[in-house]
Amino acid sequence: MAQSTRHPGHPLRVLITSDTFPPDINGAARFTERLAGGLVRNGNDVHVIAPSFNKTWGTSTEIIDSVPMTVHRIRSYKVPFHKTLRYVNPFTLRKKVDLILDGFEPDAIHSQSHLILGRICMRSGIQRNIRLVATNHIMPENILRYLPLPKFLENKFKSKLWKDAGKVLANFDHVTTPTRRAAELLESAAGMSNVLAISCGIDATNFTNTTPTSNKPFRILFLGRLDWEKHIHNLLNAVAKLPKEIDFYVEIAGDGNQRKYLNELAVDLGIAERVKFLGHITEEELPLAYERATVFAMPSIAELQSIATMEAMASGRPVIAANAMALPHLVHDGDNGYLFEPDDVDQFAECLLKVATADQDELNRLSENSIHLIQSHDIKKTLAIFEGLYRGDQDARRESDDNLEDYNNPIGRLSEAVRRAELKVRRQALVALGKITELGDDIKEGLDELRADGVKQAKKVDRKVRKGVKKTVNNAKNKLKRTDE
Repeated sequence: MAQSTRHPGHPLRVLITSDTFPPDINGAARFTERLAGGLVRNGNDVHVIAPSFNKTWGTSTEIIDSVPMTVHRIRSYKVPFHKTLRYVNPFTLRKKVDLILDGFEPDAIHSQSHLILGRICMRSGIQRNIRLVATNHIMPENILRYLPLPKFLENKFKSKLWKDAGKVLANFDHVTTPTRRAAELLESAAGMSNVLAISCGIDATNFTNTTPTSNKPFRILFLGRLDWEKHIHNLLNAVAKLPKEIDFYVEIAGDGNQRKYLNELAVDLGIAERVKFLGHITEEELPLAYERATVFAMPSIAELQSIATMEAMASGRPVIAANAMALPHLVHDGDNGYLFEPDDVDQFAECLLKVATADQDELNRLSENSIHLIQSHDIKKTLAIFEGLYRGDQDARRESDDNLEDYNNPIGRLSEAVRRAELKVRRQALVALGKITELGDDIKEGLDELRADGVKQAKKVDRKVRKGVKKTVNNAKNKLKRTDE
């Protein structure tokens, strides 16, 4: 195990390895992109080793997450039976990795999987006494469906995959995974201990918007890979069960092996005119897709976290998700959305109907709770934790805020003090994004205060006038009465 320590505040040299990296679109690739970009913005020197995505490979400067960094692209080949994944030749990789390490001399290597690149880089790192950190984003379910295995062998092969993961990851100084539930799974299935739960993190300000959640019409969004383990067919089957009077629309963003099947299923269910397949969408389009949605749906059974779900929460949208793996860590049933048992399409439809028929006050509550819960997944804190691991800082925090005890407490309705504090943070984010101007917001806030004061004063004057009129009328009555007498 590596022993050298960098002092806090001293720039780090970090080598990140990943078997999937942009332009790939999946959770692991998106996390790796944002991790690398955030580390560079913090003043660190970051190199990335990743498979090539076309016929060009080698070392170059790429713009990743809006910042330049050195990326070493290794020649890669298309994975059979999968639409997007690629792999590198492990037999020629060690020599290439050694050349990169000799030239860069990193303080730490952070591997995003234990498969090919992570495994080879680990061996070279051990030889050079470099600190090793690994983050596990993989479950066997992500792999098994694309292997030509008979059904009766799947469980046996799944066990072997977990055993192999434990054997490789045991060589790292620190092993992390995005949630406590995922850490417990890795510890029990792979025979490990002391796995750290560190959220992938999100910059929530990028998804802040001024659009209230509305169910008129009822818009459902799914965003992710269109692959089997995502169980998107359950979403289509569930919306097909909604009452005919519900004016619903479904947007499915992403691509994958299941796209043709899902298209055909929508036709068979008679809902094709209400389902729109967006394909891959750009970073600019991404926040807009969440903003126009009423609810985000995540029926997947193999999520170790789900960055897309976190983005939807940051957008202030309720979430309906399968009660599987780490999704209940994000979706607190009844607080910011609802959970249904995996493959229970009737229960899924019932959850959708709750949001479709909710009044505005209830939609606002679900929305505010999503925004509240996502604060514990701040990527700035995630970056600080990883920097502490890279330095070997024994006193630094090891896990993210979503592991604190009160994170799982029922919310119900947020207190007024919490609502006001979080609204202030959102306003500041909107100013930073240019969606409102600070002056404009101050004017609006001032007008609201004036309007409130005006109403208060008007009521006060009205009470005085009414009191005066009543007194005058009573005096007149008394005078008339005395005249009559």
